Amino acid sequence: MIRPLSATDVAHRVADDIPDGSYVNLGIGLPTLVADVVGPDKEIVYHSENGILGMGPAPAIGQEDPELINAGKQPVTLLPGGAFFHHTDAFVMMRGGHLDVSVLGAFQVSAAGDLANWATDDAAMPPAVGGAMDLAVGARRVLVMTTHTTRDGRPKILPRCTYPLTAAGVVDRIFTDLAVLDVRPGGLLVREVVHGLSPDELQSVTGAELRFADDVVELHPTGPSCPDPPG
Repeated sequence: MIRPLSATDVAHRVADDIPDGSYVNLGIGLPTLVADVVGPDKEIVYHSENGILGMGPAPAIGQEDPELINAGKQPVTLLPGGAFFHHTDAFVMMRGGHLDVSVLGAFQVSAAGDLANWATDDAAMPPAVGGAMDLAVGARRVLVMTTHTTRDGRPKILPRCTYPLTAAGVVDRIFTDLAVLDVRPGGLLVREVVHGLSPDELQSVTGAELRFADDVVELHPTGPSCPDPPG
């Protein structure tokens, strides 16, 4: 039986791709885990669109400050040198191209790098775009962190998105609980795949056509399978 990567496994893999010294925004859902797993060898400055620069990892249980939260209303910490400011200034940073990396969740991603992460056809999940459009087009590099399929097994990676787009042609790399894929002009290129999963098996749970790199790397899970993110 194939064991998918855990949420923490995927977060570690994303963290490995973020260069030292980067200014990074982590979207709501699974991407927030990245701040908790970045090693001490890297200095990454985290940005939140509600007006924080220099966020640290999640606080210990019982040490939460109700006045210190990220854009998803989760408690966070502030590193030395961190700053608070008006959310207008936070959006100026996003829209002005000052972020090196944006890590976003996704409901769907297309083979062309189109991103849909703010609305679905599920009435129980009301649309909420927030700052996702600005993050998707304003960052120099956009990474998507999500599960490969929905809870009921439908592919999230498709030839074309069927949900309303957040932005078109913006995604550079997709990290899922089964694989790491690059968005290329000719389509999707699989760079890494979870241990024991064959190319045909990965293709069977992917809506878009896949190409495989000559040097595909195996990913090895270390924990429980990845939960479905809110976005």
